[in-house]
Amino acid sequence: MTPPRGAIEALLEGRHDDPFSLLGMFPAEEGSFARVWIPGAETAEAHALDGASLGTLARVDDSGLFEGPIAAPPQPLRYKAGGHGAEWWVSDAYTFGPVLGPVDDMLMAQGNHFRLHDKMGAHLIAHQGATGIHFAVWAPNARRVAVVGDFNDWDDRRHIMRHRADTGVWEIFVPDIAEHRRYKFAIHGPDGVLQPLKADPFAFASELRPATASITTAPPVRVWGDADHRAHWAGVDPRRVPVSIYEVHAGSWDRDANGWFLTWDALADRLIPYVVDLGFTHIEFLPVSEHPYDPSWGYQTTGLYAPSARFGDTDGFARFVDGAHRAGIGVLIDWVPAHFPYDAYGLARFDGTALYEHEDPRLGFHPDWNTAIYNFGRREVASFLVNNALFWAERFHVDGIRVDAVASMLYRDYSRLPGEWLPNADGGRENWEAVEFLRAMNTAVYAEHPGVFTVAEESTSWPGVSRPAHEGGLGFGFKWNMGFMHDTLQYMAREPVHRRHHHDEITFGLSYAWSENFVLPLSHDEVVHGKGSLLTKMAGDDWQEFANLRAYYAMMWGYPGKKLLFMGQEFAQRREWSEERALDWDLRASTPHEGVRTLVRDLNRLYASKPALHARDCEPEGFEWLIVDDRANSVFAWLRKAPGEAPIAVICNMTPVARAPYRVPLPRDGRWTEILNSDAHEYRGSGLGNLGGVDAKDGAAWVTLPPLATVMLEYEE
Repeated sequence: MTPPRGAIEALLEGRHDDPFSLLGMFPAEEGSFARVWIPGAETAEAHALDGASLGTLARVDDSGLFEGPIAAPPQPLRYKAGGHGAEWWVSDAYTFGPVLGPVDDMLMAQGNHFRLHDKMGAHLIAHQGATGIHFAVWAPNARRVAVVGDFNDWDDRRHIMRHRADTGVWEIFVPDIAEHRRYKFAIHGPDGVLQPLKADPFAFASELRPATASITTAPPVRVWGDADHRAHWAGVDPRRVPVSIYEVHAGSWDRDANGWFLTWDALADRLIPYVVDLGFTHIEFLPVSEHPYDPSWGYQTTGLYAPSARFGDTDGFARFVDGAHRAGIGVLIDWVPAHFPYDAYGLARFDGTALYEHEDPRLGFHPDWNTAIYNFGRREVASFLVNNALFWAERFHVDGIRVDAVASMLYRDYSRLPGEWLPNADGGRENWEAVEFLRAMNTAVYAEHPGVFTVAEESTSWPGVSRPAHEGGLGFGFKWNMGFMHDTLQYMAREPVHRRHHHDEITFGLSYAWSENFVLPLSHDEVVHGKGSLLTKMAGDDWQEFANLRAYYAMMWGYPGKKLLFMGQEFAQRREWSEERALDWDLRASTPHEGVRTLVRDLNRLYASKPALHARDCEPEGFEWLIVDDRANSVFAWLRKAPGEAPIAVICNMTPVARAPYRVPLPRDGRWTEILNSDAHEYRGSGLGNLGGVDAKDGAAWVTLPPLATVMLEYEE
């Protein structure tokens, strides 16, 4: 049982690639033979896990290496160690068998393991009679991998991991440690060179930046109270119900008295009632996973499986989602599978090779963000990402996932000049590996989690983004309508006198409004980096800016498609958004600002209560033009409708000139009630309107159109 001296020296110096062949307990002719390394120990007495003494081993090296026969079969051992006047107990990780099995190996190799988050990373488990943490990490090209942490003095000789050669996964069970322990992986690349210590790609918790260690956690024990909410969404078609989304950056919606981030619990106490009052159906968070750099807003993540430590304990996000669901509010998260940062402790050259990314920068470098692009064609990488989407839906009950930067994934030449990219096998620019990944992700999410929907931020004309994957589409539930946002904001920025020359900036979008299942996004991207706020984008003096914004919001809520509005824009924040500070809540004391907020609240409530405004958002039968060509007056009018419901006419006057009377064709004679007027006094408008409604006769009605305003008229059955 005596190995070559060179092997022992390599072991003690941390150079031996397979310590399981040297340390632990091995069958012998009579009983077993044990060898253990306990740094600092002078004596070592072996015990079974039930406490029975199995004998004392001899010290064979001053570094704390012990060995000797034991009159018992191989089994997990604990050692009573002594030295320098002290005694302590050590459970020997090398006497425990593997946790992963052949089924895991097979599914991982196929890329079909949809429970990777239960197997990889760090898990507190009971194993072979002991409780401890099972660590597992994928590093197929590594020569040696060890887990280091505050439980072994960050010594990469102490817990070198077992290599599962068929999958490239390394694992070890470390007994007698539990949650709240800091750790990383010490990985020696194929050339034997130690890489920078790596955080766990599957870590469920991380240290608060600038610290970067992963943190062990206990299994979740949350008792959820959202069964009714989840059952409701599993039973409806989200295209045919109201979806109005309030987009939030958790770090800057508000701050505490010291200017620090709100915890999830504090955010729940303030944000959830606020959103309920405003009538939004969903909150969408910019990425909540761990990231090192605040100005990235979370879009350059280093911990896809870990809620950021900025907002308190990891279960806090689950408590927030549960509270939102109990209040009837869904929660979406922004998710970034397109790219990752090059931070040394992250995924970049994880095992000394381009593992998660491409080796060739023409495939693997993103010039817009100076980040690495995932290698979607590698089964293990695609599986890592698919599992992450499933993880957030399962562990945190999120209602939807908005996938960021989809266009950058679909095209190999995205933001690249000739010579800076490589064509696909057919000579084209399409990234078919990314296409297959997105289809696989969407298919898995919809199959595993009924009621959860996915949304693509996709800015090109790629066909079938929101068509099911089995029909040749990408499989998303919805797509952001970037064209709507761009064209309509450009129109609203024009002086009203010039709008007659740009009428198509409103009408063109309605020629393709049903080519996808669209969300109309007025997102964070429109109010940063010198773009100003939505209010300051509007043309005119102060009064006209507010009137334009109210008219624009009312038009958008009457336009086909689901709605999204970034935080602060509901009360017309003047300053552009910054992640460094809270919103300017003091503006609510101003009547024009609070008037806009009141309008947004009323629009949401109207949108939710009137099926004509939401039930056919994604189908052309829910829309009909009434006035499409009045360029001279910059007037638009259309009908929103749904089967069996009273139709609603949406009429927009985008000039500061009141038009009364103005003839509007209507499909039914009779009374049409004015159910919304963005120029009403309660919104701090001029108060010009239709005195409750109009009467249609011979297919038309004479309507008063307030200046820079949108009105909605509902037919009285």
